[in-house]
Amino acid sequence: MSFAAARSISSLRNAQRVVPKRFISTTQVLRNEASTSTPNVGSVPPPKKPVGAFRGGIVGFLFGFSLASSYAAYHLLDEYKQASAALQASVDELQQSTQRVSSHIKRIEAVEKDLKALRDASASKEDISRVRAEMKKLYEGLHVEFLDLRAHVWGIQQDLHSLSKKESGSVRLV
Repeated sequence: MSFAAARSISSLRNAQRVVPKRFISTTQVLRNEASTSTPNVGSVPPPKKPVGAFRGGIVGFLFGFSLASSYAAYHLLDEYKQASAALQASVDELQQSTQRVSSHIKRIEAVEKDLKALRDASASKEDISRVRAEMKKLYEGLHVEFLDLRAHVWGIQQDLHSLSKKESGSVRLV
């Protein structure tokens, strides 16, 4: 018998002497039988083996490794969330700048369309020089006609003036 089992039995006997026994049996035979026999306490569990240094080291290593890996996974997930948020912000900013560029392109296209319409409606240098040459010819033609008309009027004035001097004594013009 082991030392622990012997000790538990002796402590059990000391406890029986001090404390009076009280059983739930009603017959005298059962009471006597209960008092003469030792109570069945059960089997004594085998003593636990102490955890060795090797097993303790492995358990400690695994515990530390799992703790460190969970800490690293938490920080990795946090960094992933931050990077994802930064990426989303840059995508939103890129979308806004793309919309601004597309609106600028639409305005530029509208201005180019108006410029083309003005270019088609406006005259070129060749057209202006051709119209200018025609205007010079017209002006020169009108100037020549004006001079001819002036000369004709001057001739009529001279004729009228000479006639008026010759007949100044007899006819008066009113």
